[in-house]
Amino acid sequence: MRISPEHRLRAALRVALSHYVFNGLSVAFGLLLISAGVHGWLGAAAAASASVGVIVTAPPDLPGPTRGKFWQMLPAPLLGVPLFFGVQMLHPSELALGLLIVPASFVAFLAMAWGKRGVPIAVAVMFSMVFSMAVPPTQGVEPLAAALATTGHFALGAALYVVYSVVANHALNARYRVQSVADALLALAALMRVQARQFTPVDLQGPPAPALAGALLHRQAALAEQLQAARNIVLESPRTPRRQRLAGMLLLVLEMRDHLLACELDLDTLKAHPGHAPVVVGLRDVLHHVADEMERLADAMLMGRMPTAFADHRPHLAALRWEAAPLPEPDSATPSPRLLARGLADRIGHINDEALRMIALARGEAEPNLAVVRANWQMFVSPTAWSWHPFNGLWRWDAPPLRHAIRAALAMGVGYAVALALPWGTHAYWILLTIVVVLRGSLAQTLERRNSRVAGTLLGCVLALGLLSMHPTALGLIVCLTLAQAVAHGFAVRRYLITAVAATVLGLVQSHMLHAGSSTAFALFERLADTLIGTGVAWAFSYVLPSWERTQIPALVSRTLAAQALHAREALALGQLQAVDNAPELAWRLARREAYDSLSALVQATQRSLSEPRAVRPPLEPLERLQVHCYQLLAQLTAVKTMLLLRRGHLEPERLQAPLATTAEAIGHALSAPRAAADAGMPPRASPGPEPLPDPFDAQLGPWLLRRLGLAAGLAEELRSDADQVLQSMKAPVAGPDGERRA
Repeated sequence: MRISPEHRLRAALRVALSHYVFNGLSVAFGLLLISAGVHGWLGAAAAASASVGVIVTAPPDLPGPTRGKFWQMLPAPLLGVPLFFGVQMLHPSELALGLLIVPASFVAFLAMAWGKRGVPIAVAVMFSMVFSMAVPPTQGVEPLAAALATTGHFALGAALYVVYSVVANHALNARYRVQSVADALLALAALMRVQARQFTPVDLQGPPAPALAGALLHRQAALAEQLQAARNIVLESPRTPRRQRLAGMLLLVLEMRDHLLACELDLDTLKAHPGHAPVVVGLRDVLHHVADEMERLADAMLMGRMPTAFADHRPHLAALRWEAAPLPEPDSATPSPRLLARGLADRIGHINDEALRMIALARGEAEPNLAVVRANWQMFVSPTAWSWHPFNGLWRWDAPPLRHAIRAALAMGVGYAVALALPWGTHAYWILLTIVVVLRGSLAQTLERRNSRVAGTLLGCVLALGLLSMHPTALGLIVCLTLAQAVAHGFAVRRYLITAVAATVLGLVQSHMLHAGSSTAFALFERLADTLIGTGVAWAFSYVLPSWERTQIPALVSRTLAAQALHAREALALGQLQAVDNAPELAWRLARREAYDSLSALVQATQRSLSEPRAVRPPLEPLERLQVHCYQLLAQLTAVKTMLLLRRGHLEPERLQAPLATTAEAIGHALSAPRAAADAGMPPRASPGPEPLPDPFDAQLGPWLLRRLGLAAGLAEELRSDADQVLQSMKAPVAGPDGERRA
């Protein structure tokens, strides 16, 4: 499908106004400010070392909550300054420097144990060592005095940047909140468009069902990750009305995700009836319209404009009528096409209602639910304090962070030895830098970084050669360095290819400034060769002590099943209808978050396994089935929860308490034990038998809720069967890369 220029322009504008670009510009401004200040105070040499201190300290400076920002930034310079000094002292001794690089790399990469918070710390510590190798030794000065002076300037730049990053993050916090909500809205709109593809008439069906299911799983996982990042910023200290409105909008995104998941219920049943096309197409059009409105709202927020009001699609949904087939007999227990169509339209209507509440909040025409906002502030923001628990859990041979640290240390040692053996050998740090940024914890991430690094280095060399051939002034070079740093930092997580291009320009221009008079053409080809060597070493060592995704799948499956059981218990409880406080709702929201987060982690691990050797991949077909059934169970429970909350006037809670409790117990029992044990421990689930389903909009909803409960219990049994099949397949021995059969 051809993309229009207007669409490309909107996409480019969203990138330019995104939080990661603002963050990159903030880092670049800090680099310029500190370098210029130190240059005016202590001279050019001190400014060069101070700028290295800024570049090394910058990786952990990402958009985040103001609380704990200082402690997030502090570990990088605390660990990096001693390493920088050690490399400066050992410059003359190649063997001693190698003996420092290997164990220091091992210790630095252990920071990966802290997950996403630890990755930038590990990268920053490695940068301190690698960039210290790039600093040319001071001629005619006693080595200890020169090392102390250079390290002092490096530490000065690092310390100043820590202070600057805390101040800048506080100053940009309001903007980061808006950008985080806008990103969540764009991610929701993208998911909505993929979901709308399911509402395609059978005779116009496009991609096969597995491809669409995979796209939905990918979008759901991306939205879950985006929502957690937004929660950490938006739900922190929502004390002002503007902050409260943004927090309320983010919570509405969570509700819309639930309704979006539930809107596909009974869709396949409806599409099995001839004449479904007009209704299905009408429902799909509404989803596309709401997605357009979410994107327009996000664009207005990014550009600081008052968003325009949304159209209410309820009248259009109410006008959708099933006209193709006669109604079944009134006593039929099979839902008629007319009732299925009305049910689907009503569930999509809930999405429309939440969108209207969203725009009312954005325009200041409504107030958020402050009780829910405050409860989410206290419970849903990730902790910012450092804990020793991840470090204490490292010391198992099968722990992925430990294996990755050993793998990285060996790769750095081999890369350093290769660099010393090269005929040009004057820029050994470039090979090591390539290994640091390419070698990741999983093979999929390493392969992605490998390709991006090679392509980015080639493009960056061409750009740098063209730039330096113009013989820019010193001021022009400083401006280029600043812009390159902004781009390299801003896109490091989003798109590494752009970061690789900018980092190559940054390295070549900085090297040109430090080594005036060197051949630009020779430096270009040298960098290309070093990059190919570094990526080759990183790629080779990604197969050393590998942590294949299949080793993590059993724990992720167990976590997912436990989260689904907990969510079922909380979603089917009547406490939220009867309690006088928010405790039951808060417990349900926490259970819902864990259900989505655990499922997102399983989806991402499955996607990463696609890049691994076929012999060590987990069983993909049952895994994808398990993930689809998890989302279907969440959809059924969302529909039940919606009935309990929004249609309580059409229910008789005293008559539903026993079926709700029984279903919650059945789901929990099915998901907590293997299928054989679950069947032995529970009596057979009695089928209620055929029961007439009245019009849910004119009568009691009890029969419809019982139908949902029965479908949810059935899905739990299918989910348990999927999990047993996955776990049983994982026990079978697999062939490792060396051909040996391993369990």
